[in-house]
Amino acid sequence: MCGITGYAGRREAAPLLVEALRKLEYRGYDSAGIAVLDDMQQLAVCKAKGRLDALEERLGGAPPPGTLGIGHTRWATHGEPSDLNSHPHTDFHGEIAVVHNGIIENYERLKRWLESRGAVFQSDTDTEVIAHLISYYYHADAVQKETPLLAAVLAALDRLEGSYALAVIAAGDASRIVAARKDSPLIIGLGNGEQFLASDVPALLEHTREVVFLEDNEAAVLYRDHVELYSREGERLTRAPVHIDWDAEAAEKGGYPHFMLKEIYEQPRALAATLRSHLQNAKTPGGGEGGLAAAFEDERVDALLAAAPRVVFTACGTAWHAALVGKYLFERLARVPVEVETASEYRYRDPVLNAGDLVIVISQSGETADTLAAARLVQKRGAALLAVTNVVGSTLAREAGVTLYTRAGPEIAVASTKAFTTQLMSLCLLALRAAVLRGTLAPSEAAALLAALEAIPGQAEETLARAESIQRLAARQFNKNKVFFMGRQFDYAAALESALKLKEISYTHSEAFAAGELKHGPIALLDAGTLVVTFATQRALFDKIASNIREVASRGASSLIITWEGEGEAAFSSLGGELFSLPKTHDYFSPLLSVIPAQLFAYFCAVQHGNDPDRPRNLAKSVTVE
Repeated sequence: MCGITGYAGRREAAPLLVEALRKLEYRGYDSAGIAVLDDMQQLAVCKAKGRLDALEERLGGAPPPGTLGIGHTRWATHGEPSDLNSHPHTDFHGEIAVVHNGIIENYERLKRWLESRGAVFQSDTDTEVIAHLISYYYHADAVQKETPLLAAVLAALDRLEGSYALAVIAAGDASRIVAARKDSPLIIGLGNGEQFLASDVPALLEHTREVVFLEDNEAAVLYRDHVELYSREGERLTRAPVHIDWDAEAAEKGGYPHFMLKEIYEQPRALAATLRSHLQNAKTPGGGEGGLAAAFEDERVDALLAAAPRVVFTACGTAWHAALVGKYLFERLARVPVEVETASEYRYRDPVLNAGDLVIVISQSGETADTLAAARLVQKRGAALLAVTNVVGSTLAREAGVTLYTRAGPEIAVASTKAFTTQLMSLCLLALRAAVLRGTLAPSEAAALLAALEAIPGQAEETLARAESIQRLAARQFNKNKVFFMGRQFDYAAALESALKLKEISYTHSEAFAAGELKHGPIALLDAGTLVVTFATQRALFDKIASNIREVASRGASSLIITWEGEGEAAFSSLGGELFSLPKTHDYFSPLLSVIPAQLFAYFCAVQHGNDPDRPRNLAKSVTVE
């Protein structure tokens, strides 16, 4: 959620700040603003409700001069979207400017305390207390005068409860930006005679590939020519920078009308990259037992998979749907008991964990607050932890120790597509490897399944080549007042993810259920205004799902059936409705392909409604607060 940017250097800061905020728009926001120290070293603040266009219009083509500043895109948590509630926020002296991601849980108590000492508040936000609190310590006699802004920020942090990523500047001090984080990401970009600050990597890529990830309870001071790191106690820290090898162009639209459509079409490449990275040590690249004998570069993965008496998945949203597929795969292939837990519930319910259990935590960004809290609980309880994430250097990747990267590349659209399918590919390989290590799958069977996975990127390409039929369907069906998705086993997981995609970006009421549950409630809602999308890829259950499809047709609802070409078409073409045919693969791997037409359907419905699929209302890319 939200976006932070900062610049300290020789160039004019304002244009760079606005440009960086453009790169962070995908995170979701309802207002934007910048603060620059002008030529007189006074704070020049400009902010506006709405999109960045509104901010640029307010700047009027004449941004404030100055070579040091901070910027922010806000997603409202405290106080409605408005000019006053936009960031940056300033203190009552007009000397301190703050931008903030996160939530300050004790802000009401702090606000009362500050008001008793003369602070006058202008906004309804929790963030404004930070500006006044830093100002209080900035003017205190006890503050360290050689580094007053850093000392004031560190003193304020001791009073704050909750999560934060902060960037702070002070009038009269054009030499530095002070930044700090706790439970919300913040990244420093190292340049030549200029330093950058951002809440996510894409905002930095145009200027530098050398970054430092701030850890929890750390602070940094950005000067024009260097950066200093500090602990919460004010002790100096050292850390080598990380090189980011993402292609900057990968974070641009590349001719597509929206990032989401671009990322849907990037899935064949992303799936191939994920498969290749996990099998890079394979002795026989074409598959076979050798290909599975060294499936993962990190040898610790094998130890975790071979020994665990129980596997637990925990994740949120789309990643939770991937985890459900992981459950089916591990149980079918490795014959190990598996539980799937929603991270936001798991962290609070005092779960039973044993030392030998393996907990697999999934998060695209590696910054999801509930998922991080669940991972920390797992480590505290002494169970083994394996992280599956897309972002190198993310908090989850750094804290987990053993990490499997999905290699999707930067995913900009809020609604996840390629991150989901690359998570599935990673889980398929994990389950297959676990089965080989545990002896529950013969080498010949494992080789056949691996060969099927190696064919998936090409089959995803074939599936995308059939997108026109989905576009035509969306043009006919986008105005349905409700859309249901149903399926059995692996198809149920695909249905859940597909319903989420549609509601996220088209704002159509959609829900998913296991097809066997149709008569346990959902059937009461079927009428001519309903579209039912049925996933029918589990060959052993064709007869069962056919009965469900007939029940839908008899209630007058429209129907779309997603099934295999050939045998699936033969089984379901006589049942009415429309068919979308998939290239044939193993039933276990069907969600890797079947979710693609559902992603396209959600995208085309959103466009038909006139929505921006990259920036759905009320949503953010990375949910870094509860």
